[in-house]
Amino acid sequence: MYHVVVATRNPAKILAVTEACKAVFHDKLIDVEGIDVASGVSAQPLTDRETWQGADNRLSAAKQAHPNAMLWVSIEAGIEKNQAFAWIIAESPTQRSESRSASFMLPDSLVTALQEGAELGPLMSTLTGIDNIKHKGGAIGAITSGLLTRSSVYQQAIILALSPLVHPFYAEAAQQASGVIQERPILIR
Repeated sequence: MYHVVVATRNPAKILAVTEACKAVFHDKLIDVEGIDVASGVSAQPLTDRETWQGADNRLSAAKQAHPNAMLWVSIEAGIEKNQAFAWIIAESPTQRSESRSASFMLPDSLVTALQEGAELGPLMSTLTGIDNIKHKGGAIGAITSGLLTRSSVYQQAIILALSPLVHPFYAEAAQQASGVIQERPILIR
């Protein structure tokens, strides 16, 4: 059983990690556990850098809380100008990888409210009438009329973050660059 720690208890994010792990690791038995950790940044990050920092902080906290896991994954959603997106960081005991999700435009009225200190999730819950939307389809689910969800968009970015941890190309490239023979990055395959 491979223990995967997700640096959140948000069900939409945990679902995305679970589905991405199933896709990348195929038939391996995987135990995905979400934990509460602080991002150390604003409740609604408003820059790419702050969003990345939140993901990095969450990953560090998850590793501290569960140092014997096989894999740690953090997801931090944020805004840059009028674009919403998320940073994903995945780390095994021997390698780290990062990815950024697809982004989508927010209406100017929402951007103004965000700049005034509001958080996207509660704003979208008010606009749509969907209680706690950020734990469900998210703003992207509302904006795309359900064609995409928070989980589905994050799943793609998580797969992109996990792939370097398992694909031999990355280990071979690192060996060639350093001249040092290394073990395969992660043994979940």
